[in-house]
Amino acid sequence: MAIFIQIILAYLLGSIPSGVWLGKALYGKDIRDYGSGNTGATNTFRILGMKAGTIALILDVLKGLVATLIPIYFNTQIHPIFIGLFAILGHVFSLYINFQGGKAVATSAGVLLALHPLYLMGAVVFFLVVLFVTSTVSIASISASIAAALTSVFLDDPIFSAVVFLIALAIIYLHRENIQRIRAGNESRVPFGLKPKKEE
Repeated sequence: MAIFIQIILAYLLGSIPSGVWLGKALYGKDIRDYGSGNTGATNTFRILGMKAGTIALILDVLKGLVATLIPIYFNTQIHPIFIGLFAILGHVFSLYINFQGGKAVATSAGVLLALHPLYLMGAVVFFLVVLFVTSTVSIASISASIAAALTSVFLDDPIFSAVVFLIALAIIYLHRENIQRIRAGNESRVPFGLKPKKEE
């Protein structure tokens, strides 16, 4: 399969707005109108609940995973992470919802899962530890992306490591509004961990 076609397929896969479509189809809600207004799994959890959030999370991970496996399946002479990048771009700039999108943490995780699953598991454990300590998804996401970038240098895959650094920078940039809220002390928190959100 030609690389151009793989790029298009990866972008179209990444563009699937899981949380938005789930919300509209099953709950009659557009999650962009609630909470943070984000289209990703975190806002889906927040607005639609555990079941829908879990489904959206799995679908978002699968987008990155499947896109990255395409060049591996077709034995394409290109590093698979370059195709996976287009799934990430699709998630952030979705063709189906006027180029709006999410922050690509779950889709990025799917890309990493396709290439270095044990390495990703380490990043997930780090994410969960930080989430438990801070009760804040954005802090956990940013911290895990930085940790993943720093530890990627030990994988003896310089192309992978370079791209993971770029992904980490993008994730930090996409969380710039969250960072402002963290500094102001009013970032949303989850209802568990050491600093759970207060009951309203």
